[in-house]
Amino acid sequence: MFDGETPPALPVVWRPRRARMLAYGFAAVMVVGSILLAVVLPPPFKVPDRIGVVVFGFAVAGILHMLGRLRVQADERGVTVVNAVRVHRYEWAEVLGVALPEGEPWPRLDLADGSSVGAMGIQGAEKERSRRAVAELRALIHHYGEAPDRR
Repeated sequence: MFDGETPPALPVVWRPRRARMLAYGFAAVMVVGSILLAVVLPPPFKVPDRIGVVVFGFAVAGILHMLGRLRVQADERGVTVVNAVRVHRYEWAEVLGVALPEGEPWPRLDLADGSSVGAMGIQGAEKERSRRAVAELRALIHHYGEAPDRR
């Protein structure tokens, strides 16, 4: 288990394992299946129908790709949260904390402007991996996000 005191080396990327495998696995099945279906369609179906089936398969694969690309990425400048539809980029000073309440699907980043954003790249269903990722991200926020004490 991560000790939570020493932050991990940067850059670091957290990605869901199971969701990614499922998304890209089903995307491959959709593409291959739509191509095979277009080839074996009976004669009443014409070329535009076959093209439509293949286009539909690729469209579904594109939507599944949006779920497969989820990640949270930290570097020296800040944190990038890639969710299904949007990409958020925050400097370290903008991120105040991270929390993954029990039973939630993904952690929440608390921001300096009072808002919060879900970090879908860390999946709460992956119990131990998500706890470790949140602890690592919390250590990075503590290390890079806070101003040093002046005494």
